[in-house]
Amino acid sequence: MKDVYITKMATFLPNAPVKNEEIEDRLGMINGKPSRAKNIVLRSNKIKTRYYAIDENGTVTHNNAELTERAIQKLADDSFSLSQVQLLSCGTSTPDHLLPSHAAMVHGLLKNGNMEINSASGVCCSGMNAMKYAFMAIRSGQVQHAVCTGSERASALTKAAMFEEEAAHLETLENNPIVAFEKDFLRWMLSDGAGAMLLQDSPSGDTALKIEWIEGFSYAHEMETCMYAGGEKMEDGTLKPWSDYKGTEWNQKSVFAIKQDVKLLGEHILIKAVDSLQKALIKHGITADDVDYFLPHISSYFFQEGFYETLEKNGITIPFEKWFLNLEKVGNVGAASIYIMLEELMNSGTLKKGDRILLFVPESSRFSYVHTYLTVH
Repeated sequence: MKDVYITKMATFLPNAPVKNEEIEDRLGMINGKPSRAKNIVLRSNKIKTRYYAIDENGTVTHNNAELTERAIQKLADDSFSLSQVQLLSCGTSTPDHLLPSHAAMVHGLLKNGNMEINSASGVCCSGMNAMKYAFMAIRSGQVQHAVCTGSERASALTKAAMFEEEAAHLETLENNPIVAFEKDFLRWMLSDGAGAMLLQDSPSGDTALKIEWIEGFSYAHEMETCMYAGGEKMEDGTLKPWSDYKGTEWNQKSVFAIKQDVKLLGEHILIKAVDSLQKALIKHGITADDVDYFLPHISSYFFQEGFYETLEKNGITIPFEKWFLNLEKVGNVGAASIYIMLEELMNSGTLKKGDRILLFVPESSRFSYVHTYLTVH
């Protein structure tokens, strides 16, 4: 089995950062009225700026495949050509199309020659699952050079236009034309962007990160759906898929909008997170003392203190000075968040040989988690 190293990382964040007071200028107002949830959610998540693939005139500037391709292009330099890539593995929760796959669309833009492609579906963990596929391909000797990515264009599913027909339909029914909180909530959380990493079977460059292990855990066998799109949640907790609705109902119910069961999220996300992390650490004989940098993908600073306390109660004490976060300035970029965090740390100039990095990525869709342990070479 070969060793696997992250030898280069790059990100692409579209356009200029968008401040809190500018969000509705970009995404629009539902029913022409400011959101009542906006200020409450922003006070809680403490995000100050984020990025949208939408310019100041409301024009779409990039689709998801284009965001991803821009990040990948930054991996190329005098020492490495994209024509050397043997595998492209892409993760996202917001692909541009149902078919073809996201990786196929990215490859079509790259035009860098024949290679294997893989698309990982899901939400935040899809970026890590794309990474694990590339990791296993190199580790088993299938390929020597692989690129994996995490990307999102959530703005496409959170623009006001996505909800206008539902608001109008509610009004015709003489109901209050306010879109439900579980749909409005995520409009103030999500951001657009992409991250890419080059994986190779030998270290190169000034800083290389050896992937020691990647462990994933799903709790879907005991948890109902929490975050979803392309369907509606029934009272019994099951999901009714978009294909079982009439075409006229898709917009009336905002079926394709991203939604989240906030109550379910608050009750379980941290408990399952710590349970899965404990399993990973025990399996590999690692303790909190073996971590120099902790990169947790959290969707909101609201969870930071509670996550720390839940870890500590379960014997995992990682002081805040070891935490590395950039949520405040880039927003929640879903599958790309961990790439964007790690790229900033890797290129910061602060890492030294022997440093140990623990990545933590949760996914609330039906409660999945991926943990990754890296060492600096």
